Amino acid sequence: MSNPGEETKKEDSTVTGANVPEEEIVESTVAEAADDDSVVEDDPDPVEISIEEQLEKALEEVATFQDIALRAEAEMQNVRRRSERDIENAHKFGMERFLQNLLPVLDSIEKALESSEEDGHAEDDSVMEGIKLCHKLLLDALHRENVEVVDPLGEPFDPTAHEAMTVVEKPDMEPNSVFAVVQKGYKLNSRLVRPAMVMVSKAPED
Repeated sequence: MSNPGEETKKEDSTVTGANVPEEEIVESTVAEAADDDSVVEDDPDPVEISIEEQLEKALEEVATFQDIALRAEAEMQNVRRRSERDIENAHKFGMERFLQNLLPVLDSIEKALESSEEDGHAEDDSVMEGIKLCHKLLLDALHRENVEVVDPLGEPFDPTAHEAMTVVEKPDMEPNSVFAVVQKGYKLNSRLVRPAMVMVSKAPED
């Protein structure tokens, strides 16, 4: 019959024999550490790569923002030019509608003067003198506002400023000339407000 103490000693000796000696463990650890150091030395520094990538990205963003700033500045210049042009046109042509409403009054005064001349009224008629004075004052006021009368009698027909009512053969006139003005035209700061209504000559067919 075996002694329990002896069995315990046998088990201890078995376990001790199965364990790896401490010297071998230390050598193995040192070798693994050396291998790890070699791998780290071969790989590039991740910090340096990160900085280079950030710098390149920052430069790209700077270029993008510069382009956006240039486009915004160009757009602002265009807006300023359009605003200045609109303000200038408002000053130059702001009274265009008023002029269009005033022209029928001016036409009526001129028709009255023409009728008085056809009827043979005396030039010293006080009523007609008053009408002539009103007509002159009105024309002077329009002239101060850069309103130009288009009265092309005897001039070549201009389709950009004249509207032909009819075309009549006129052997004694140059073809395509205005031989009668039915209604005068007007311009405001060189812009046509109303074309002149005219009758145009043409050469005989033979």
